[in-house]
Amino acid sequence: MIGIRRARDDEASILAGIGLAAWKRAVAGLGASTDMERRAANAFTGFVRESWRTITVVERNGRAAGWAAREAANEVISDFWIDPAVVRQGLGAALLAVIEDDIRRQGFDSVSLQTHARNEPAIAFFKRHGYRVQWLSVAYAAKLDRDIESVGLIRDFLPDASDTYGPGI
Repeated sequence: MIGIRRARDDEASILAGIGLAAWKRAVAGLGASTDMERRAANAFTGFVRESWRTITVVERNGRAAGWAAREAANEVISDFWIDPAVVRQGLGAALLAVIEDDIRRQGFDSVSLQTHARNEPAIAFFKRHGYRVQWLSVAYAAKLDRDIESVGLIRDFLPDASDTYGPGI
């Protein structure tokens, strides 16, 4: 059974572990080092401890299986992590639907996020859910000591006006 809830302040290590496992899967082709993994683990733990109020958790059978965050409480999903052991079981779709509903209820016309351009499973997931690539950028990543391509994805909530003829009634 899938459940969605707000994060609790006492589950930082669980959520950080999920984030790290999903991050390792996402950066597998980029050549992450052991030192980089250690820094990522510390970053996840620190973020979850400090920002747990911005986190929404998806559970499977009562156990945390993924989470998403909106750090600025705006239309941007800053983090979206599903435990690799349970991907493709509807958890990400359920979590995304709740996050999008929250964003819509707050009056935003779209939702956006970004990932690295080689994170093909994530890009495909978001495209299946109505997102499109809005931008591509290349920036130097000091932790990897190389340029990394990132993509920005967006989903508009308003219907595409270009599909109508005339003023639209």
